[in-house]
Amino acid sequence: MDAIVRMTGVTKVYGEGDAATHALRGVDLVLARGDFAAMAGPSGSGKSTLLNLIGALDHPTAGTVEVDGRDLATLTGSQLSRLRRDRIGFVFQSFNLVPVLTAFENAEYVLVLQGVPARERRQRVRAMLADVGLGGLEHRFPRELSGGQQQRVAIARAIVAEPALVLADEPTANVDSATGAALLELMHGLHESKRTTFLFSTHDRAVMERAERLIRLHDGRVVADGPPQDVLDGS
Repeated sequence: MDAIVRMTGVTKVYGEGDAATHALRGVDLVLARGDFAAMAGPSGSGKSTLLNLIGALDHPTAGTVEVDGRDLATLTGSQLSRLRRDRIGFVFQSFNLVPVLTAFENAEYVLVLQGVPARERRQRVRAMLADVGLGGLEHRFPRELSGGQQQRVAIARAIVAEPALVLADEPTANVDSATGAALLELMHGLHESKRTTFLFSTHDRAVMERAERLIRLHDGRVVADGPPQDVLDGS
């Protein structure tokens, strides 16, 4: 299997002594290129910690995390920054858009950091915003967009740089169910057309059911991993 993510014996502990919190306890996980996977579990089960480790936003207490064939522990700070910029897209539940930038400029930002020429940036961003249903809204600021539209900008920003992997932390948490369903279909369509690997963390059963693979965490351990219906039936 061609793995985009490989975690081996991963443990994450915050704090020390009696105040220590064991967020992850010996997690082994392989994510194949092209997966459309979701992680589920109660609050405190380790979902966000796992995403942060895969996204090179944090480091494990023990174990190894490999992303796109590279052991993150062997990379320098600048190499980790380039990996996040070029190979990983992030979608956050709070959107994390820059309020003083337009939808176009928010989506374009990663391409600017990558040094993509202006003409190519314009073409790619316009096409991507059209793909996510925001054609004609390019020059609106986040405050002028609905929550669902802001999340579409965030998805466009994550995808436009053509990353190998998109990590989405509760992407439907701050929108209504109809908007959440539309966003999920949008991401699945992008996954199918571009074969981008997606990994979600979610409490939303609709996201779990739409995923092609469901990973259930509990108390920092993977307790189930397989087709969503099998995992949900066993819960």
